[in-house]
Amino acid sequence: MTALPFPLAPEPDMALAEAGRKLFAGGADFLKGVVAMDGLPPADRIEVCFAGRSNVGKSSLINALTGRKALARASNTPGRTQEINFFTLSTQYYLVDLPGYGYAEAPVAVVEKWQRLLKAYLSGRATLRRAFVLIDTRHGAKQVDEDIMKLLDSAAVPFQVVMTKSDKVRSKERDAALDRTRAALAKHPAAYPEIILTSSESGEGIATLRATIAAMV
Repeated sequence: MTALPFPLAPEPDMALAEAGRKLFAGGADFLKGVVAMDGLPPADRIEVCFAGRSNVGKSSLINALTGRKALARASNTPGRTQEINFFTLSTQYYLVDLPGYGYAEAPVAVVEKWQRLLKAYLSGRATLRRAFVLIDTRHGAKQVDEDIMKLLDSAAVPFQVVMTKSDKVRSKERDAALDRTRAALAKHPAAYPEIILTSSESGEGIATLRATIAAMV
């Protein structure tokens, strides 16, 4: 039997799962929101960033990872938040929440400003270890997701897909969304070769994602 390209990440072993649990049990706090490159905090620790379309469940995932219900706040108006939000995770990491993309009603000037800031951040942040590209399991990868993947390719930033809202679909729909996403990933050299399937509500995949981040030390 031929192995699937971009398989689902396996559950971590006990040691790595415990390392992930301890890392996130150490506490996470909001540091600052950044609207220009000169506002970035010192590049003195490992960074991982989270990117995704508006309404993909990014804030909910960050809150589930950190065990803080309101650490990351979703804007009431999708596409409105245009800051890069930095959170400290123990003394070792920054978790970086990038603004949601692909929302048609965001003003063109706002989108262009966000794109310039995003490109500058991705290409100029030496401590950025990996980007997590969040994709809704109800839909699979869309063109706007491929656009951000292309940007990550060009910035030479390794990225890994995290499927969100896995509890919202049946297995047949999930498998179809995974197939679409794998087909998209095959075009991108910066793509990490495993997909993490998550649900912020059921907790599926949270331990795997925590362990993945902890393993970067």
